[in-house]
Amino acid sequence: MSTDEQHPVQVLRRQLAWYLRIRLAVVCFFLFGTVVYHLQPDVWSPPALIPFLTGLMILASIQVLVAGFVLPRLDDFGLFVHTQLAWDMLFSLAVIYLTGGVESIYSFLFILVIISASVFLPRHQVLLTASGCAILYGSLLDLQYYGYLPVFGGVAYPEWLSEFDVFYAVFVHVGAFFLTALLGGILTDRLRKSEEARRRQEIDYGELARLNQSILDNVISGLMIISPEGRVRSFNNAASRITGYRLEEVYNRPAEVFFPEFSRNELFDKLPIERHEADYRRRDGKELVLGYSAKRVHDGAHAQGLLVAFQDLTEYKALEEQLKRADRLAAVGRLASGMAHEIRNPLASISGSVQLLLENPAMNAEERHLMGIVIREADRLNLLLSDFLGFARPTPVQFECVDVAALLNELIALLESSGQFVHLTIEKQFPDSVTMRLDRQKIRQALWDLMLNAAEAAGENGTVRVVLDEQMALIAIEDSGSGVSEDDRTKIFEPFYTTKDRGTGLGLANVYSNIEAHKGTVFVAPAALGGARFVIELPAECRQPCETESIEHD
Repeated sequence: MSTDEQHPVQVLRRQLAWYLRIRLAVVCFFLFGTVVYHLQPDVWSPPALIPFLTGLMILASIQVLVAGFVLPRLDDFGLFVHTQLAWDMLFSLAVIYLTGGVESIYSFLFILVIISASVFLPRHQVLLTASGCAILYGSLLDLQYYGYLPVFGGVAYPEWLSEFDVFYAVFVHVGAFFLTALLGGILTDRLRKSEEARRRQEIDYGELARLNQSILDNVISGLMIISPEGRVRSFNNAASRITGYRLEEVYNRPAEVFFPEFSRNELFDKLPIERHEADYRRRDGKELVLGYSAKRVHDGAHAQGLLVAFQDLTEYKALEEQLKRADRLAAVGRLASGMAHEIRNPLASISGSVQLLLENPAMNAEERHLMGIVIREADRLNLLLSDFLGFARPTPVQFECVDVAALLNELIALLESSGQFVHLTIEKQFPDSVTMRLDRQKIRQALWDLMLNAAEAAGENGTVRVVLDEQMALIAIEDSGSGVSEDDRTKIFEPFYTTKDRGTGLGLANVYSNIEAHKGTVFVAPAALGGARFVIELPAECRQPCETESIEHD
């Protein structure tokens, strides 16, 4: 909304100020011109009229100065306008009287007063103003005709007036006054209506512009307009939130500086783009996946540039990967439930038969070695089937009070006493006691698998660090091994995916399943020790005050 629409009082005050200036300029122009005219040779009685006209100019200047001083201090202008118009009528009457009355050439000043009234007053008050001018002018001529007016020395008044002259002058001037009032009122009313219509139209345009800006600011998709020259011309709030850049930073800058994927050569040659994805690095360095579409913006027949709409799909992509992983785990579960029982029974028979054969004293050392291989491989297959059954028949989560710090100490002691990791250094970064609401068996299995993997990755003389943050409900296990590559991080929790020579590929898949059963998350990141850092983040309900009884959670 414009300033004029917001402050109509200021608009009227400004109009009145201009009215005062113009009035003073008109008065001084005509009176000064009259003075100059009467100073010329052969003009009747020049010294007599000049002082009166000069006095009127001075009086008009003083009145304008006083009115100009009062005007800025007023809030109600009704009385002020009527006072100024009354002054104008009396001033015009004085000028007409001093310049000859019925023969004065300044009778048109009343018309200027009526025109001024039509600017500030409604039509009926303009007619009242015209009536006032007619009464004053008619009274002046009547008084002059009957000789009731004083005659100033040296001023040329007509020596004789006929009734017809007076009547004709009154008729012509009064008709002109009312005709001016009618025309001025009509034109001013039309002007006011046109101005009001224009103002309403401007208000509608302004409201529409504000509505459009509000939509742009609140839409969840980032919107950006790129000019034909490849410069950013528009950038909404969602775009700033997604990218980390403010409008002031990107406006009129080349798009490829901030968005290499949205460069002019990349986009303009492929239009229109309905759906596409691109990797993007935020201002703070965070990696995002952006989904975007692009099309040309036209203003009539002219292309105004390119509109790019984009969204942050990073979380959706992560959720999509989780759903894919869940589908794969469900497929493994169905496979396990169909095969486990069919394989386990023959496998038990094979293992039992081989053990009976080993009791035969007639077998030589090579045969016993081969039989031992069969038993070990049968045990390995049986372990794999147990993991299968864990996927096929997941047990409900049984929440209970678990001292996670004590559980970690127990697993660390078990790892140190295994004899396999004699020279391994294990660093503890957790308090003596941290109690949470967890499923003891599932969290124990997940932590043991992670510790065992970390110890194997660290190798001999390596280091494993165990961290527990009670406030964040976060458990981290990191090692000093070779770490996990970028490609392996996206696959490492999938079933049957392993980087070990003799791994089953179900250890970390079981970890993921057990933590997901708690509605938590597990992920891998680079470790400060140089290897991998596996982080378990548990939900808020696991940090709630613990109760002694077990709570079953399906």
